[in-house]
Amino acid sequence: MSLALSVGPRVRKSPFFSSARKAGLAAASVYNHMYMPTSYGDPMAEYDRLINGVAMWDVAVERQVALKGPDAIALAKYLTPRNLDNLKVGVGKYVPLCDFNGMLINDPVLLQISEDEVWLSIADSDVKLWAAGIAGARGMDVRVYEPDVSPLAIQGPKASDVVRDLFGDWVNEIKYFGFRATELKGIPLVLARSGWSKQGGFELYLQDGSKGDALWDIVAEAGKPYGIGPGTPNYIERVESGLISYGADTDEMSNPFELGMDRLIDLDQPQDFVGKAALSDIKARGATRRFMGLIIDGEKFTSTNESRWPVEWNGANAGYVSASAYSPRLDANIAMAMVSVAAIESGDKVHVLNETGRLTAKIVSLPMV
Repeated sequence: MSLALSVGPRVRKSPFFSSARKAGLAAASVYNHMYMPTSYGDPMAEYDRLINGVAMWDVAVERQVALKGPDAIALAKYLTPRNLDNLKVGVGKYVPLCDFNGMLINDPVLLQISEDEVWLSIADSDVKLWAAGIAGARGMDVRVYEPDVSPLAIQGPKASDVVRDLFGDWVNEIKYFGFRATELKGIPLVLARSGWSKQGGFELYLQDGSKGDALWDIVAEAGKPYGIGPGTPNYIERVESGLISYGADTDEMSNPFELGMDRLIDLDQPQDFVGKAALSDIKARGATRRFMGLIIDGEKFTSTNESRWPVEWNGANAGYVSASAYSPRLDANIAMAMVSVAAIESGDKVHVLNETGRLTAKIVSLPMV
């Protein structure tokens, strides 16, 4: 049964919201206190555009938390266990953020905009309140705020063609997670080679919310020769690619080691950071579960899971499925799950309990495609 989304002033709308509705927006969720488009009514067409062509996404819900002032870099270093000693303007970094118990509370992309300003392009949690509280408690000379910045993503194998037509050949010089401040027909933005897919693409960080419809129209027109169409962060592709969705895949006890972020945790750096002692203890004890892929037997899935499905091994609970879908590229039912290390190391198959019954599943590594 479909449910209607009540649209009102309490939940914020993105600068592209009106354009998205005109483009056929059919469903939305709420993310970072904003409406987040989730479907334009034809999931397989949206999937095909992402895998084989090009799509444009309203991802303004990917809010920025700006740290600005003399202590901006010092605060950024304190907030993440990733070593930021080689941080520089124009190069983004994927950074886990943990609480003082070592539990993951967000996993943003960090962009150093200038010598005294950093943006955290956040997942769905209130990082601004947390960062501001820490800065105040430590007496740091830094302003923590949300700037007027709203990303519009261009994703898919033909995304580079669209972006090159818009900006010029210099975009080929931007490496993954790299970015550059620029403008498009007088619209100020930051152009970054990034996006929540493994299909390649860019994000246009709009820096003037009043220009959202204008930017949407410019991108849509430039993309016409390549068959561009509207889309959203794609559910099927993200499961195939093993992309972590904070809050959807994680629980209150999730730590970065379980999620395969080991290489991003530098416990040996002299710099102190939030959760350092706890993360050292967690690493010493070893992870008891891991984020893995599943290939699930049974009839072809025709929808995604609305709740977490229990995973069983040897007759006992061994974790949960957080996201599932039918993969056209694998011609299989697939899922991402948090699974006990004991079940993984056994090499045995496990069972997934969903609305249709008890399904057999094989544990595999991520990404699956």
